[in-house]
Amino acid sequence: MSTFPSNLLDGSRFAVLGLGRNGLAAARALLAMGAEVTAWDDAQRARDAASDVPLRDPCTGDFAFDALVMSPGIPHLLPRPHPAAERARGAGIPILSDADVLFRAVRRAGSRARFAGITGTNGKSTTTALLAHILSSAGIPAVAGANLGTAALALPLLPDDGAYVLEMSSYMLERLATLRFDAAAMLNLSPDHIDRHGDMAGYAAAKRHIFDRQEHGDLAVLGADDADSRAMAQALRAAPAQVVTVSGEDAPTTDWWKILSAAPALPGTHNAQNAAAAYAMARHFNVPHDVIARAFSTFPGLPHRQQRLRTIDGITFINDSKATNADAAARALSCYDRVVWIAGGLAKQGGIEPLASFFPRIVRAFLIGRDAPVLSATLSTHGVPHDMVGTLEAATAAAAGVARETGTPVVLLSPACASWDQFTGFEQRGERFGELVAALAQEAGGRSARTPAMQPAALPAEGG
Repeated sequence: MSTFPSNLLDGSRFAVLGLGRNGLAAARALLAMGAEVTAWDDAQRARDAASDVPLRDPCTGDFAFDALVMSPGIPHLLPRPHPAAERARGAGIPILSDADVLFRAVRRAGSRARFAGITGTNGKSTTTALLAHILSSAGIPAVAGANLGTAALALPLLPDDGAYVLEMSSYMLERLATLRFDAAAMLNLSPDHIDRHGDMAGYAAAKRHIFDRQEHGDLAVLGADDADSRAMAQALRAAPAQVVTVSGEDAPTTDWWKILSAAPALPGTHNAQNAAAAYAMARHFNVPHDVIARAFSTFPGLPHRQQRLRTIDGITFINDSKATNADAAARALSCYDRVVWIAGGLAKQGGIEPLASFFPRIVRAFLIGRDAPVLSATLSTHGVPHDMVGTLEAATAAAAGVARETGTPVVLLSPACASWDQFTGFEQRGERFGELVAALAQEAGGRSARTPAMQPAALPAEGG
């Protein structure tokens, strides 16, 4: 691994819009490669944190750029395009994801490093981290990033035998022009980000971009546990890449099930699908079966995804803050016979009605956030005991009390909602839950057993 040449992009001009985690890293990386950069963020606070990059609103002055690099969260089409995106389209200037610029920089630097891309409504973070862990365990120079962890353009230059493992959101996939994935996976589809894509068909179309430009010898992995994914797999069979489908539901009949059963951080059917996708991609990169088996057994999991925090007086507290939609929360609720549930925030399309089959498992629910009344209406219809308590602080204390009173073994934070009404993201929400649980343990006089950091619980869930 090394840095990119400082003159790699001499003579290139980029506009960078949005100076959060992705955008600021992109602006700094482009400058370090010799490009001329004009950067901007509509928020003064973000501009104040970017004093080391040239700042100018791209909606003013000239627009003579090779590309506009937009942070994923800024819309270029729906629900309403940013004015800079409209200006770029009018000038015929491409609007790119920083992942696409990374691919261009890697190839321009002369590296033939391979690219693996992973998307899907749920499971993509775990699968990305797992594949990078497998490749590293095999001695392959591998880095993970993009939508997970390190921003794409903050990743190092890898040698010819290296591998970039990129988690790709639908927002990022809309803005690819040259990036070709040697191995790509689309794990599953359920309604999400509909405001950004218009409808479910638009969302699926955005996800399908992960397979664009694939050639003979490349691998396309698709989930087979939902109808939309199966339809996409069928359509791709006419494309050049090899198509492989994976399912968590038939995992016990597969020849690699035994190695998965020995993986403490990968239990449950949806993680079986994640593991199957990572396995197929690792084998495509010529990683031996026994190396994959060892990597499965040592994979530590990710925080905020069915993360067992502590057991206090026989009650286990689970941080599944990453469950930002109903489909992800379903994967968590399916794991327990009796649970006290903490949910709420900004509800996604369809709310929590899809979780109705799991409602009998809920001893009591505590609802937080803006759309607590929406969730309350659904729970009332199905006769689920619940309280609207407003804040995570109130919910955690009340949930612990009810769990003690009823002998319920699990308190589960699996919100089925986005977090932006009360937190900066699902990470902050999960971290705050961890602090509250730690305080409960202290109140209990130290009668708690703490699971090591990033250790997942008995069964998985993931959203986003």
